[in-house]
Amino acid sequence: MKESGRKALLREHRRENIARRLQRKPRSQKVSDFVLGAIDGCVTTFAVVSGAFGAGFSPLVILVMGFANLLADGFSMAVSNFEAVDAQRKHLAAARRTEERHIALVPEGEREEIRQIFANKGFSGETLESIVTTITADRELWIETMLTEEYGLGQERVSPLVSALVTFTAFVFIGVVPLTPFLFSSLEQQVQFNISALLAGLMFFVIGMLKSLVYARPVLRSGFSTLLLGGAAAALAFLIGYWLRALFGIDSV
Repeated sequence: MKESGRKALLREHRRENIARRLQRKPRSQKVSDFVLGAIDGCVTTFAVVSGAFGAGFSPLVILVMGFANLLADGFSMAVSNFEAVDAQRKHLAAARRTEERHIALVPEGEREEIRQIFANKGFSGETLESIVTTITADRELWIETMLTEEYGLGQERVSPLVSALVTFTAFVFIGVVPLTPFLFSSLEQQVQFNISALLAGLMFFVIGMLKSLVYARPVLRSGFSTLLLGGAAAALAFLIGYWLRALFGIDSV
């Protein structure tokens, strides 16, 4: 590791900086929802554009197909995300009720679960008993510990409606970008498609860079990775459209 990198790590691990970092709230789920919607919106819409262009469809048909797909798929994805987050929230609530009931009915059994959980982590003797006593003395801490250790559930409270709205907004906002060149009828269709491809590529790269903030990956590598994957999806759609056009002898529509 370079000396400058080591110095930065040492600075991050000073007592006051550790305390500040641990008190910081986890990164909002909204960022993940936005990245999810944005990537899918751009990939899906530009795939439609590429497939329709490869099939020889007119700009008007491309716009109709693109906007219909944009709204329908965006809504579908938002609903799917709503259901997924809602199911996760209900699972967490059910697990919490279960633990509350168990602690009320069989507290000694639940204490033994805490004891075995931390014994498996390597604690023993007086240290282990001190941990058990400390945790079980605080009912809320006891429940939260069981949810994390036994069920593997995080404690972040996420609103299904907010997640769905963020996903839909990102899907539409980013997904509409590849369609904008086809709104300018004064441009030749090939030029429209070229501009659409450039805009889509830019969106893929920017979204990939944003994704790196969520998953703590190198910024440029994440940008190029998303660009490559999005471009591959678009190229596949174009080839299928072009192949079907040749297969069925479709003229420009």
